[in-house]
Amino acid sequence: MKLLISVDMEGISGIVHSSETNPERYDYQRGRELMTAEANAVVAGVLDADPTAEVLVADAHGTFRNLLPEQLDRRARLVRGKPRALNMLAGLDEETDAALFVGYHVRAGEGPGVLAHTMNGEILDVRVAGRSLGEIGLNAAMAGHLGVPVVLLSGDDAACAEMNDLVPAAVTVAVKEALGMAAAVTLHPEEARDRLRRSAADAVSRRAEIPPLALTGPLDVEVDLASPHTADLATLVPGVSRAGGARTVAFTSPDYATAYRLILLLAQLATIKPA
Repeated sequence: MKLLISVDMEGISGIVHSSETNPERYDYQRGRELMTAEANAVVAGVLDADPTAEVLVADAHGTFRNLLPEQLDRRARLVRGKPRALNMLAGLDEETDAALFVGYHVRAGEGPGVLAHTMNGEILDVRVAGRSLGEIGLNAAMAGHLGVPVVLLSGDDAACAEMNDLVPAAVTVAVKEALGMAAAVTLHPEEARDRLRRSAADAVSRRAEIPPLALTGPLDVEVDLASPHTADLATLVPGVSRAGGARTVAFTSPDYATAYRLILLLAQLATIKPA
């Protein structure tokens, strides 16, 4: 069995503020340690269910260089650094049996949710076939395009609700209850890890009961951007046009994989500031 564990940071137990997720802030090292420990709990749960499983762990936050390699469970292999194909899902392919999302967060504009955003904070909303999707939905649909179910998600209660709205059968673990953008009632990290280990084993054992999230093309996509400058850049991409004002762009994609890659490109364009 081959499994991919994609690990973000905002949805880790104990983390509530950007000082714990930003490499330039004072509490980042502590956030890295909490993130690595939760990744290890999920690796352990997966291997409890199948000791022979091949486990890849994709560092999926910010720079993609957050997990501490020397502290990661040695039975797993680490996917680290960027840019890379499939972004937060690097290592995923048609041979993967299941994906597990750890430390994920609710999409921009929803909540209350701890550190809620979509991609990089410069994207206000993404609508695929009329449905608003954040990182949870966008990544779950990419996995689904390859026939891979997302069997487990952990994060705050809002992130878990978002996942269960998309895939009701998925196992979710709420490691904290969001009170706002930077506040939560959180489990003790050791309690969160115990729950994650048990839930990961259960989710992997029940993977045949959890369907992939499949979005079939052609697909109409709209993206609301924080800056009109990004929309100016986006319309240089063939097939992308403005829609409904200065900050919304739209395109039609023949399939979900193409849409996913173009959304990732728009997210990168959003980081370019006017000269």
